[in-house]
Amino acid sequence: MNQHITASLLLALSSICSATVNAQVTVKEAWIRATVAPQKVTGAFLQITSKQDAKLIAVSSNIADNVEIHSMEMEGDMMKMREIKDLPLPAGKTIELKPGGMHIMLFGLKKAVKEGEKIKLNLTVEDNKKQRQQVEVQATVKAMNGGM
Repeated sequence: MNQHITASLLLALSSICSATVNAQVTVKEAWIRATVAPQKVTGAFLQITSKQDAKLIAVSSNIADNVEIHSMEMEGDMMKMREIKDLPLPAGKTIELKPGGMHIMLFGLKKAVKEGEKIKLNLTVEDNKKQRQQVEVQATVKAMNGGM
């Protein structure tokens, strides 16, 4: 009987601790650009805030073979898109990933994504102590011009 109570108590405490850790990073207004059938690439956009200094180090999704964090920068008179290994998240500052700026690219789409669908994104955030946190986000698919 005591083992059952102890296990239940540990499970409850574990849930409370996870909720606290998960509250360290918040994500708002997550959306993915809708695609048409042959299209195998799309972008995801969101606003992310961390309570402590951290960095977004990876993103994954079950609808794509590969997901990358990208920057957009002007080089001369040409806009260049590049993969970045991580995205700094300064404590308390909201970082906006948006069209024409920092964003997430989904490559090798397994199907077209249609307006109104919800797509799961898994974000991996690492703090200064190398502690990693998984943040699951439900992103709404919007029409091609939906987020602009």
